[in-house]
Amino acid sequence: MSDVAVTHNRVLVIALPIVLSNATVPILGAVDTGVIGQLGLAAPIGAVGIGAVILSALYWLFGFLRMGTSGLVAQARGAENPGEVSALLMRGLMIGGGAGLGVLALQIPLFWAGFRLSPASAEVEGLAQGYMGIRVWGAPAAISIYALTGWLIGMEKTRAVFMLQIWMNGVNVILDLWFVLGLGYGVEGVAVATLIAEWSGLALGLFLCRAAFQGAQWRHWARIFDIARLKRMAVVNSDIMIRSVLLMGAFMAFMFLGAALGDITLAANQIMLQFVEITAYALDGFAIAAEALVGGALGAGNRVALRRAALLSAVWALGAAALLAAVFALLGPWLIAVMTTAEPVRAEALRYLWWMVAFPLVGLPSWMFDGIFIGATRTREMRLGMLQSTVAYAAFLAVLLPLMGNHGLWLALMLFDMVRALTLWRYYPALEASADRRA
Repeated sequence: MSDVAVTHNRVLVIALPIVLSNATVPILGAVDTGVIGQLGLAAPIGAVGIGAVILSALYWLFGFLRMGTSGLVAQARGAENPGEVSALLMRGLMIGGGAGLGVLALQIPLFWAGFRLSPASAEVEGLAQGYMGIRVWGAPAAISIYALTGWLIGMEKTRAVFMLQIWMNGVNVILDLWFVLGLGYGVEGVAVATLIAEWSGLALGLFLCRAAFQGAQWRHWARIFDIARLKRMAVVNSDIMIRSVLLMGAFMAFMFLGAALGDITLAANQIMLQFVEITAYALDGFAIAAEALVGGALGAGNRVALRRAALLSAVWALGAAALLAAVFALLGPWLIAVMTTAEPVRAEALRYLWWMVAFPLVGLPSWMFDGIFIGATRTREMRLGMLQSTVAYAAFLAVLLPLMGNHGLWLALMLFDMVRALTLWRYYPALEASADRRA
């Protein structure tokens, strides 16, 4: 089938818009901070920062909608099942809307728990409460956008994902400047700007997904509420959620253990994690290309296309990872100097720079296997692999941290990524073979 013909060009057409889209993400946070920073007070900056972190963490719990939807949609598209393609979007939107309403209903205890985990001064907490009290009304839109994005990725419409991201960030930035600097609304102005951006993003996302609403298939309620399909979606999403919580827990452990090594080491690690974030954003596009192409090939029952999708996506990702490693090696000292003016922190960060040079290449296999397994919706294996990797990570930390200090902390994180890749590599032959059974 021509639809499952996998080429280098097809990989890049999917991957590059995601890379560009991800490049815009840090800009929004910088603008939010910069605009509120013009007020000349510390408390508003802290309030916007802590409020955004708490809400992002709440919404992130439903990030499984993006990954679960993309794999299922790609398979339905590959199987030439337009009815299921439309039904999957409707199910995702219903889950997203329902989850958003749940966050709205439970906002008081959820915010209370967030502030207990991230305590702040009374002034900062009061301003953050006002900020979050406005922004939380965007929860149904923000969470539903996960489903829209997943659907677009599954349909290989990543240019639309880029358009959606640019629109939301652009609206947010323009309204930030107007509300805060022009009208003097302060923290509330930043919150209203984001709220409008999220709801307008939902509207644009629905327009970009308009193909799903052509004809009457999107109103086929018997299909949408089919028990077997709902159960499969629930299993996929719950597996991804468990996997994601464990992954976040690993990074939180890294942060907490690094904090115990002293303020300078903690600050250096924070700078190094920016290199990790850059790597994740840059390579995410190729993992998403694997999601869409592997899912489509599996749905079509084409084992050759599935293997080619995995290999070509990985080849381009390897090239990007090697380029990142070279950039970090050559420009790392300059980037560290840009991120901090504190000489002790600069010196400490330079001691660990070579870990960042290695990180794109070491982490690449685990990220690519994630994309492949999400596209195939082999989420049980992802959950089991993450459980095994987390246990191994705890053992690495117990041995390496006392022996090597912060170097041991970074080595444990690298080994964690390597174990993640190895556990999924074990399951890959069965994943590939499953395409034959669908043929």
